[in-house]
Amino acid sequence: MAVILCYGDSNTHGTKPLTQVGKFERHGPGDRWPDVMAAALGPDHTVISEGLPGRTTVHDDVVEGGMRNGLTVLPAILHSHRPIDLMVLMLGTNDLKNRFSVTAFEISRSLERLIVMTRNEIDVPDILLVSPVPVKEAGVQAHAFAGAEARQVGLAEHIAAAAERQGCGFLEAGRHLAVSDVDGIHWEVEAHHAFGAVIAEAVAARL
Repeated sequence: MAVILCYGDSNTHGTKPLTQVGKFERHGPGDRWPDVMAAALGPDHTVISEGLPGRTTVHDDVVEGGMRNGLTVLPAILHSHRPIDLMVLMLGTNDLKNRFSVTAFEISRSLERLIVMTRNEIDVPDILLVSPVPVKEAGVQAHAFAGAEARQVGLAEHIAAAAERQGCGFLEAGRHLAVSDVDGIHWEVEAHHAFGAVIAEAVAARL
């Protein structure tokens, strides 16, 4: 029984595109990409979805609150779900918010810090690092993500380089789907199904 931990943000959680600030809705069970991947992999695999809306790589969010610093909560999550055979790590979108003022390179370095922490905490045989889907400055999220389209230039390449340095797998999510035009951040249900199928193949190949 292979255990796969999916550590991410709102797009791992399955948050629907937002039409109103602060009003969150979620795609139903079976329509979130970890569920789609689990169905494709079959009953010999346990897929654990650890997606938190607003989660960053290493930054405290004093505006949203809610323990959204991915580095702070990661040790507890790792120890809660051990043993883990493979971790899918997809963070970085929320780091693009204007209030964090970080570069694409710094986001990739923050992801490396999460990888190092993971390996220091428990034995995870494999990590698949996923570069997030490029965002758009649109809808109710446009103000929070002001300037994100410029800051994210080169992000996938920096994350790919980080994966190579750390000996991890790499997948570029933006090659397989796009964010919703509704809010420029979240995915429509069809995108979840498309990505779930793609990542199931990538995970199966690594196990």
